[in-house]
Amino acid sequence: MTRRSPSRSFGCGAFRRRGVRTLFEGRGFGRAKQAGNVSGVAPQIHSKPWREGDMGEILDDLDSRPGSTTSLLRSIIGIYLRELGGWISVGDLLTLMEALDVPAPRARTAIARLKKKELLLPEPRDRVAGYRLSDDAVPMLVRGDRRIYHPRSMQSDSLWCLVSFSIPEEDRHLRHQLRRRLHWIGCGTVSPALWIAPAYLLDEVEDILVDLDVRDRATVFVAQRPRVAGALEDAVRQWWDLDAIRAHHDAFLEQHGSHGSGSGVSSREAFAIYIRSIDTWRVIPYIDPGLPRELLPEDWPGERSSDLLQRLRDRFSGPATDYVSVVTGTRIDNPSRAASQASRAGMR
Repeated sequence: MTRRSPSRSFGCGAFRRRGVRTLFEGRGFGRAKQAGNVSGVAPQIHSKPWREGDMGEILDDLDSRPGSTTSLLRSIIGIYLRELGGWISVGDLLTLMEALDVPAPRARTAIARLKKKELLLPEPRDRVAGYRLSDDAVPMLVRGDRRIYHPRSMQSDSLWCLVSFSIPEEDRHLRHQLRRRLHWIGCGTVSPALWIAPAYLLDEVEDILVDLDVRDRATVFVAQRPRVAGALEDAVRQWWDLDAIRAHHDAFLEQHGSHGSGSGVSSREAFAIYIRSIDTWRVIPYIDPGLPRELLPEDWPGERSSDLLQRLRDRFSGPATDYVSVVTGTRIDNPSRAASQASRAGMR
């Protein structure tokens, strides 16, 4: 078998910063909040992610529901296909899906959907039908790696990012796209035209503005701790739907908590457990921005779900990788202990 080393440092390169202003504590913040009513403006959690320029329908992290056939296939591709050299035979892909109790007809339908989205491109090799990963998909998967395996969290003295925009009614489709894309990366809604996020999301905010060609209609600020009329934690509850975010954490804990210390499973079973856990988890680091712990409810489940994810990775990622190696005939090195510990450092 061919031996390949996986790229397990799930890092993400930063985008260029463009025209960022610094807003010191409180200046202009209260006036901006008065510009509109917060209620009813935040998009639903299942809104579609942004689409970068020429990438069409490829960015589908929220298009497919966790646990659905398409979402499970998307998780397999995101975790393993790059490490397999970017290509996999149809037969091997169907075998991996079968390990998730997905019959071949449903798996083929999901493959066709990802082909339509241009995530997968048909490419036979040595008269064997297969698919290769689209070149345009790689940057999206790298960003997903950083989100999924290295979620960040704010400290009490961390900076904030504010984005204010003015888009006229005739371009309301752009306004709608901007709001739902800001929501998708974890921004909160101060008012319909003023959004807030941890400052470490600054580059992603900038990228969205440029991608939608509305950069000249927006101003981005970097701010210290916002000053509000009451308690900041009360304002945070208005800006973010904490109940919805909590529900995702709770669902992850409920669905996968029993596997956290599992033992005595086959590599095939480990693969199924690992894929399903990542598939459930991967939406959470997008909708949960990693707010400071003191601004969240006392019983906030974020740390517990992050710890569970790490235990699942420690226990099942190695055997799962072994199973993929056996199915595909391509040896993938198991992730090192150091890489696993590095990912843990980014979790809250």
